[in-house]
Amino acid sequence: MQRQNDQPLKEVIAELLQSYHLREKMNEVRLVQQWEQLFGKTISKYTDKMFVNNKKLYLHISSAPLRQEMMYSKDKMIERINEAIDKDFIREVVIR
Repeated sequence: MQRQNDQPLKEVIAELLQSYHLREKMNEVRLVQQWEQLFGKTISKYTDKMFVNNKKLYLHISSAPLRQEMMYSKDKMIERINEAIDKDFIREVVIR
């Protein structure tokens, strides 16, 4: 006798994350873990804090010249993050 409600584990986990609204938090954790890999050791070294709220990535950068340089490349950062983590995860970057 075959069960009628069989689903692959991947689908069940995706539904669970969706129903408990955990997908964004999970993506934020993945972003923090992959930050150095995505943007290199220099940017990672000067990044003090980062968090995501309402599809906005908030970054606290301790180096003023690096902060200024990153202000000009926000679109590339958004593209790289969304490509690596999840489509439409970040829509805006706020650098402080």
